[in-house]
Amino acid sequence: MNIRLPGFVSFLFQRSRSVMAAMVCVGVLSGLCSAGVLALINRVLQQRHDQESLLALGFVAVVAGKLATQIISQLTLTRFAQDTTLDLSLTLCKKILQSPYRRTETYGHANILVTLTDDVSMLAWSIQCLPQLAMNAAIVLGCGVYLLWLSWPTFLLVVTATLLGAWGYHWLHTRAFSTIHSSREARAQLFRHFRSLTEGIKELTLHRQRRTEFIDQELHGAADLYRRTSIDAARQYAIAEAWSHFAFYSMIGIILFVFPLMFPLSTESLIGYVVVLLYMMSPIWGIIGILPTVERGQVAFENIQRLGVSLDKSSESLPSAVLPVAATRLDSLTLESVTFQYATDSHGNDPFALGPISLTLCPGELSFVIGGNGSGKSTFVKLLSGLYVPHAGEVSLNGTVIADANRDWYREHFSVVFSDFYLFEKLLGIEEERIRTSAAGYLSSLQLDHKVKVKEGRFSTIDLSQGQRKRLALLTAYLEDRPVYVFDEWAADQDPQYKDVFYMKLLPELRARGKSVVVITHDDRYFHLGDRVIKLENGKVVPS
Repeated sequence: MNIRLPGFVSFLFQRSRSVMAAMVCVGVLSGLCSAGVLALINRVLQQRHDQESLLALGFVAVVAGKLATQIISQLTLTRFAQDTTLDLSLTLCKKILQSPYRRTETYGHANILVTLTDDVSMLAWSIQCLPQLAMNAAIVLGCGVYLLWLSWPTFLLVVTATLLGAWGYHWLHTRAFSTIHSSREARAQLFRHFRSLTEGIKELTLHRQRRTEFIDQELHGAADLYRRTSIDAARQYAIAEAWSHFAFYSMIGIILFVFPLMFPLSTESLIGYVVVLLYMMSPIWGIIGILPTVERGQVAFENIQRLGVSLDKSSESLPSAVLPVAATRLDSLTLESVTFQYATDSHGNDPFALGPISLTLCPGELSFVIGGNGSGKSTFVKLLSGLYVPHAGEVSLNGTVIADANRDWYREHFSVVFSDFYLFEKLLGIEEERIRTSAAGYLSSLQLDHKVKVKEGRFSTIDLSQGQRKRLALLTAYLEDRPVYVFDEWAADQDPQYKDVFYMKLLPELRARGKSVVVITHDDRYFHLGDRVIKLENGKVVPS
């Protein structure tokens, strides 16, 4: 698709046809007022009139109309742009949370972050440029009409030069468009390295050679790619702009030096033509300057659409009926010949597959899941908790077979503390009464009451050690009070004393309350406390 603007504009008209139509009309009116100012100035300069006072009043009225329409158009569309981009951001956030976890995981956190930040911001900026684009286009149109009234040969020359300039600019502009895409992808790569910098700062600080290679090769390489693609795009736009200037000045030169040889023109007529053309120069260059911004906005819009469509492809559409409330207790949770397989990677390597797995979890049961690195334990946790959708087999909860329509209901039965958990500062989604009556007791049991308080449903601090943060994550799981608890290497960051508390006190308490507890662990000296041990090797269940 060579012309990018229509899709961008059609989205805005679909969102609010009346607002966009009104803003375009106001912008055009502002541009026509500008052309009217030019006509009045040119008429007064060419000859004096007895109605100068009337012309002066007309001049004041037209200028006032231009300023008023410009302000109204800009302010109204600015508000419209903010509302639109905010709605887009919230819609994308909802889609991300409603989409299958595996799809968002595959799309990549860095790409999603760039879309939610850079692309949405660029789209907002592009929308706000539209009134100026409409005003400048109206000024050029009004000046063209005025030139036609002054001299049709001059008008034809202007039209011809404009079409030639627009053709050359479009050709150069099309070449620059692919560079904009490359620049955006380079920026996403740079974001990934920034994330590596912030999340791996300890490892980089401790290893000079790693730090040096990261900065000199990875970070500098990505930054240089972003710089080169950005400069290349700017260079191509500069050439396109220079071409349009060349066409414009060539047109003025023809009017000044060629037209007098072909047509009997008075000095006043020449001055009028040149004044009109010079007046048109600013809006023409304004249009040229705005187009790259609008083009970048179109690229951003396409990226936003691509993310939304990608998330929609396999999104789990919830039925219109209200889903049943999650059960407060577990009768049985059965996995029957369940399998999951990752997609083939970019190098064509055979994908990792988990299963087939068949097992039944019962209330008041403690299960340990063991295995080496890469055996499939983390994949098993995501599959069991409903984050991953099985490729084959059947999952049922309390006799209900789980499908896309009720998978969200199924996930409501799990409290999971992942190995790469995220700790929210606020206890979201938990009843205030439960927080008020139970949080303090749990803090005491977890030996955190001397460091952390819960006030208005929020932790007083989460600036703690990794082990202590995991205890707060455990507290959150306790407050959720769901039938199934899953802990992925929870005790890995705890000292030996607190490991004993976890395995010998906390887990038995959960089991005594009728919870089904699944623990991913390497702590073999506690295996005798469990009801079963499930061992994984290369994605398969093997005898333990």
